[in-house]
Amino acid sequence: MTRALGAAGELAIRSLIERAPLASSLADAYKTAGFRLALVGGSVRDAILGRLSNDLDFTTNANPQVSKKILSKWAENVWDTGIAFGTVVGKRGDTTVEVTTYRSESYESDSRKPDVQYGDSLEGDLWRRDFTVNAMALELTQGAPVFVDPYNGLKDLGNRILRTPNKAEQSFSDDPLRMMRAARFASQLNFDVAEDVLQAMRDMAGRISIISAERVRDEFSKLLMSDNPRTGISLLVDVGLADIVLPEIPKLKLEIDEHHHHKDVYEHSLTVLEQAIALEARLGGPNLVIRLAALLHDVGKPKTRSHIQGGGVSFHHHEVVGARLAKERLKKLRFDGDTVEQVATLIALHLRFHGYGQGEWTDSAVRRYVRDAGDLLPHLHVLTRADCTTRNKRKAEALAATYQSLEDRIAELMEQEELSKIRPDLDGEQVMSLLNIKPSAAVGNALDFLLELRLENGPLGEERATEALKKWWASRP
Repeated sequence: MTRALGAAGELAIRSLIERAPLASSLADAYKTAGFRLALVGGSVRDAILGRLSNDLDFTTNANPQVSKKILSKWAENVWDTGIAFGTVVGKRGDTTVEVTTYRSESYESDSRKPDVQYGDSLEGDLWRRDFTVNAMALELTQGAPVFVDPYNGLKDLGNRILRTPNKAEQSFSDDPLRMMRAARFASQLNFDVAEDVLQAMRDMAGRISIISAERVRDEFSKLLMSDNPRTGISLLVDVGLADIVLPEIPKLKLEIDEHHHHKDVYEHSLTVLEQAIALEARLGGPNLVIRLAALLHDVGKPKTRSHIQGGGVSFHHHEVVGARLAKERLKKLRFDGDTVEQVATLIALHLRFHGYGQGEWTDSAVRRYVRDAGDLLPHLHVLTRADCTTRNKRKAEALAATYQSLEDRIAELMEQEELSKIRPDLDGEQVMSLLNIKPSAAVGNALDFLLELRLENGPLGEERATEALKKWWASRP
């Protein structure tokens, strides 16, 4: 269905002109070379929604090598890392364009890599796309701009629903990652998913296993960084995809019976995630580490659950087990090492605050809390506050006040002692000189002793630290 510009097309082209004026010059470059170019996919969708960014997606009948030549003249920088899949990227000013040759792609039943074949029409290219709301185009090289919508994407956009251009089973067979993408778009756009699409996701969930861990990671990260990740995560759990890509989450749905009451850990985790997001301004904005830590902070509970005689449930050391499980899962999903370690550290520390009762924090305890959190202290503040999901208003207010008192204590000691730079009062050279020893494990032991002394008592100064070190050394067996 090729239409005159129409109201939707007019909105899209107006948004395109306002937000990405360089697009018209790119279209002229392709037209001059004798090829067609169309704004396509999410860029058209976002243009109609009034949220177009300067990252634009185009499709063309020019082959990738030709696109590279055209972009090399038009753009300031060109990248061809995706040229094997028909894609060339260029950047000019603040505008980044991704131009892909008309194509169709599918996965063999046992292959992790798509089989890419180039197509010969814009309509055919749109047919292979994931959802109808992404299967609209704005043809820019055939005279006046033409709005192309062969699969009623505009109608589905208005109804806020995700459908596939062809049968959902065929679409997900062609690229199983589209099942996760449905969950991501549901979160990002606040859309419903059509029932036939949901059923296909349930029936074909196992096919996600042929997709590389890196692609799954990237799609899940986009979902998690959306405004409403609960929607997408719940969808992944409901259709069975989470059982394969993130099984620790559905396992949080612990059985609850009348004799052993405890919180719904799954719902609690989603609430903690939402509350952490509400506090992200403290971290400077959306933050992947805190969102991962909030979602995964209780994944150790299923393995540590035990029933208490007389009723009740305990989860002893679930933070330690949870840190290990989270690290294993994030490594399997190919998250970078820093992210893995930071998330694991936060999970391991998330109960530390509750171990000190009603604010019975000594200076020593405060120093250790800050030392163990390190650069993640602001994240730990957010996670600990978000972890309070009680509906008892008085209890919630008391916990918030207690934690605020801890933050105040930290700030006070920070000013007095530079807590973020806690180190022994003597360095290794001084230790070796005072004890007349050479570099060895004994030096490390001495520095550990001095650090513990520093954490327990605050700054000692060189003289007192020297006296304490000599007494400790003399008392050794």
